[in-house]
Amino acid sequence: EKGAIELKDDLRKYAFSNVYEVAGKAQPIERVAVARNLEYVAEAVRVEGESSWYAAPHDEFAIVMDGEIVFEFVKLADEQVPGHAGGAVQLGGEPNGPRMGRVTARRGHQVLLPKGAAYRLASASPAVAIIQTIGGPVTVERWSEICTLA
Repeated sequence: EKGAIELKDDLRKYAFSNVYEVAGKAQPIERVAVARNLEYVAEAVRVEGESSWYAAPHDEFAIVMDGEIVFEFVKLADEQVPGHAGGAVQLGGEPNGPRMGRVTARRGHQVLLPKGAAYRLASASPAVAIIQTIGGPVTVERWSEICTLA
């Protein structure tokens, strides 16, 4: 039917299949761009263990594709919020603001990573997430490795 795809199989083989492949080949917590629209990117992230702290000068969103991920949040003082125009940055150490809480997310859950907050990701076993953001200092681009030309 025009405009539709009907799959009668494991959707992970088709929908977002490159996300799983890219995450499977990535280092833990490496944020590899799998889609780009102008300055906006979707980063595939293999979450295994605990990440460093990150912050962005804008809201970001994470979608858990597989597994279970714990997101921890700390409120940043105004002078700690990144002021550049790009995406997330890795903080040099522990943020010193008040704890905002945590979210435990599983496959299909979406989590807001708000401006003004530091966050880190943790998973006891390998998990996969997509982070929707603006390309920045922690975005890894491997287009020649992950794209095929017909």
